Amino acid sequence: MKNTLPGKEVPGLIVDTTNGMQWELRDQKPENFTMIVFYRGLHCPVCKKYLEELNTKIDKFRNKGVSVICVSGDSKERAEETAQKWDIGNLNIGYGLVPEDARKWDLYISEGIKEEEPDVFFEPGLFLIKPDFSLYASSIQSMPFARPKFDELLKAIDFVLEEDYPARGEA
Repeated sequence: MKNTLPGKEVPGLIVDTTNGMQWELRDQKPENFTMIVFYRGLHCPVCKKYLEELNTKIDKFRNKGVSVICVSGDSKERAEETAQKWDIGNLNIGYGLVPEDARKWDLYISEGIKEEEPDVFFEPGLFLIKPDFSLYASSIQSMPFARPKFDELLKAIDFVLEEDYPARGEA
């Protein structure tokens, strides 16, 4: 049974952020969407590239009424290292999501296979959530590869807003 279905309310989410604040999904009041980008963590070079690309496009998302947070299961120290070493200064970085809560979002859980990997971490996912906290769209990976392209997502958001396109996949 899936926990996240289009048109249905998503699970709650509360994480601490590297800017010293606590972020709670239920406190978000975006014009159009909240976008949650779940990423593997500091150990992942694919995540680094992906978040650095998002960092260059974050204003385009904000201009479309999309608030964005990026979340990993990393510790506070690893998340702060990520924020310092990666070129992601425009992004809100949340950390400390435990596997049990990642499962509520239907994320895949992996066990570390390399020394630099945590013992357990979750694989990537991207969620667009409407202001009423219902799921509009999601992309969930079981590997670090094949993530949604941000330019395509920006174009899709334009189409969705212009055409009042409904969430799909609810059946």
